[in-house]
Amino acid sequence: MTRYSGDVESKPSSRRRSSAGPVYTILGVVGEVLITLAAICALYVVWQLWWTGVESDSAQEQARQSVSWERPGSSGATTIAKAQKGDPPEQPTSASTNELIAEVYIPRFGDSWVRNLVQGTDMAQLNLHGFGHYESSQMPGQIGNFAVAAHRTGYGQSLGEIAKLRKGDAIIIRTKDYWYVYRYTSHEIVLPTEVRVVSSNPQNPGQKATKRMITMTTCEPRYTYATHRWIAYGELSYWAKVSDGVPKELATTDSSGKVSFAASVDDASDSAASVDLTSIMVVLFAVYLVLSVAAIAVWRWPAISVWKKARTKTSTGIYGWLLRIQPGAFPVRLILLLLLILIAVGGMFQWAFPWAAANIPYLQRMSNYVTV
Repeated sequence: MTRYSGDVESKPSSRRRSSAGPVYTILGVVGEVLITLAAICALYVVWQLWWTGVESDSAQEQARQSVSWERPGSSGATTIAKAQKGDPPEQPTSASTNELIAEVYIPRFGDSWVRNLVQGTDMAQLNLHGFGHYESSQMPGQIGNFAVAAHRTGYGQSLGEIAKLRKGDAIIIRTKDYWYVYRYTSHEIVLPTEVRVVSSNPQNPGQKATKRMITMTTCEPRYTYATHRWIAYGELSYWAKVSDGVPKELATTDSSGKVSFAASVDDASDSAASVDLTSIMVVLFAVYLVLSVAAIAVWRWPAISVWKKARTKTSTGIYGWLLRIQPGAFPVRLILLLLLILIAVGGMFQWAFPWAAANIPYLQRMSNYVTV
């Protein structure tokens, strides 16, 4: 009786185990798909907040190298430029779209913080060049409003820390020959339709301008769809000649009295800015092919049926299948799978994410991405 009862009860148990196999496999695949989608979303955020900044740094460095501007402190030592008297010179008097007209230094954002300023405020300019100058506004040094715009998130987030500005903070504009040192005065948050903020007299529109102002505009809120604009104002404090050295706000003095340029462009440039993703992916794919051929030669993949069967029992799911079809022993197959994943991530950064940001309506509003 005992043996018979045990045999009867063992058969349904065996059927339950066998019927549960496909269910667990499907659930495992669904779980892997969800985890993969979550990882892709996380990588998109990394691309938007970090990699677009790397690309922007690269474009800005190339722009700096394309002009023959004197580099203060390039020899390691410099002097503090004397504040000049009288009306400041106006430089440049005109500029074409995309032309580098100045560099922007804001010590509050860091000792080595520097961004380029080009003519124009389209996304093509802001995405790659840091700051853009409103073409209808005044140039540095002119009476009126020198108005500029920059991103608050992504693309180097030039004005990401704008809320940290305090009254009296220096906002320094360097053109080819002159320094213009403005002092932050106040800010306001307005609707995008408030175009008066870039007029010659933004605080008293319609009246003749008497001050030399700077206005910086960026998005508000910072991390979601921008419904408003954060506007920061400043007024010119003094001007100086680049040939005389650097403003005191950008200088550091050691115990011996030696003056150095705290915001050296060479120190500020991102070493990762010159990374070429396409070349990296080509190298990774070449490594994958060489390692695969070597593994096939050593293990004679897939001719040994016993080896194939042993691997069939090890793992399930999408990534398990990808791991199984790679040639070689387990450590080799794992390396090959990781190489494939890295190539896929590179492809997303290089092509998939830019396409999504440029063509998916929701992402278009969030990313400000345009093809250039």
